[in-house]
Formats: sequence, structure tokens, C-alpha cells
Amino acid sequence: MKISCCFLYAISKYGYPPTIADVLRALKEMKAMGFEYVELEGVRKHNLTEIYRNRTLLRQTCDDLGLKIVNFCPILPGSVAIDSVERERSMDLFKLALEIADEFGCEMVQIDSFPPPLTFHGEVPYHQAIKYGQQYKVTIPDNFQWERVWEALVDGILRMNQMAKSAGLPLCLEPRVGEMISNTDSILRLMDALNDENFGAVFDTGHLHAQKEILLLSIEKLARKIFYVHVSDNNGLTNDHLPLGKGTIDWGGIFASLKRHQFKGYVAVDVGNVPDLEKAYIDSRKYLERIATELDM
Repeated sequence: MKISCCFLYAISKYGYPPTIADVLRALKEMKAMGFEYVELEGVRKHNLTEIYRNRTLLRQTCDDLGLKIVNFCPILPGSVAIDSVERERSMDLFKLALEIADEFGCEMVQIDSFPPPLTFHGEVPYHQAIKYGQQYKVTIPDNFQWERVWEALVDGILRMNQMAKSAGLPLCLEPRVGEMISNTDSILRLMDALNDENFGAVFDTGHLHAQKEILLLSIEKLARKIFYVHVSDNNGLTNDHLPLGKGTIDWGGIFASLKRHQFKGYVAVDVGNVPDLEKAYIDSRKYLERIATELDM
């Protein structure tokens, strides 16, 4: 089992998004916690261009620490916007993201589907900070048409997948609570629309468990289309991202099912917004190592 450290560690400790200086601190801390593989994010235009300008420094820091950046995740809400001009601007930013991924020697690029264009009253999913267990109240705008929203979503992701494929990188998407692609069957529908083996899923236990998914059935549905795994625990009522063993997820069953489908990708610890963050990551890494030994993964 190849165990990675999610960027949620840096976000939870230093804010959203963390500065370049804080990313450098977080990388050193990830190494000190015993990780060899890590992921990084670039959040919207300003932060993504900051990562781009400092990409050589970040890569050299990882080289010096003995870390490998396996996944880069550009956070570009405009990439799936109904406005075609906004989508076009995001495609230019996605090109920068692919250059960053190339500099880092990443093995994949990860994207999100973002909240639908509804009118949110109060909390908006993942807007200015990553919070879990939120309740959302919305109204539907008079001009809302789901068909237009879906067409824009498919167009944006189709274009990003084509660009990533040309760069020799698989593209994967993480279903998340509160977003347009929020569960197993919605990403399967998206996969049907794209019809390209280069596009796959991030199997995120925290989000899917909170969506009341039967996680082992989700694995059966996605099978070889799982490109990457994010692991965190919760009670199935909220999408908290707790240390492994602190919720109700059947971890033995999860990894037995992944092994059944010959999953050999990265399993990334995705714990956030918890006390004693470093201990939570170290304990979760050790939990995975025990499972890997027991199942010979």
C-alpha cells in the first residue's frame, strides 16, 4: 500500500489556502510525520499562480526532504461555470496546473465539481474555509435549468480531461457533499458522458459515508475506475474527516474490496479539523500500515 498525505493537513493547520511559506512548513511536517508521498493544491487564480511561480522551489524542497508529490489539485470553480467565457479563462489556468504537475512529476491531476449555481442562504460548501457537518439552505433562481448546468459541467471536465490526457496525466474527480457530483452514481453518469479511460474517481470514504453510500457497493460500482483513495472516518451522519478508527467505517471490508479489484494506487490520509492534528495523521498512517500488513497489500 502506498500511503500519501492529503493537502487537507496544510489547510487545517494554516488556513485556506495556505501561503507558500506555510506550504513549505507543512511539507517538512508531513515528512516528520513519516510520509513519503504528498499532494498539493492550487486554489483559484491567485493561489494557483503563486504555486506556479514557486513551483521549482516547492519541487526542490520536496526533493531535499525525500518527498514525492503524487497528485496536484487545481481548485477552479469557473471550469464548470455556465458562462463559457469564465470556463475559457479557467482552461488557461488549468494549463498552468498541468505545467505545475509536470514540474512536480505528479502521477495524476485531481479536480472537483463544485456547488451548483443556486442561491445559498448562509453557509456555502467549501467557499472560504473547509468545514464539515454544515446544513445548506438554498432557493432555486428563476432562470435555473439543470440541463444547462450539466452541459457546462460536462464541457468543462471533458476539456480538462483532454488536456490532461495530452499531457500524459490521468484526471480524477472527488465526489463531495454539497457539490454537483456528490455520490457514486453521479460520477458514473459523468464517466458515461466523457467515455474516456483517462478519467476516473477519487474514492473518498468521508464524503461517501456521509452520503449514506454502502461503501463496499461503491467500490464494486467503480471498480477499476478508482484512481485514488482518500481515507477519513465519521459516523455516517456528517462528512467529518476523523482519524481512522474514530467512526463507523468498516476499514477491513474497504481494503479487502479494493484488493479484490487489484487497486494499487495511492491511499491518502485525509483527516481535517480535528484536535491534535499531527497525532491524528500519524495514528491514521499506522492504522493503514497495520491493514496493509494484515491483507498483504
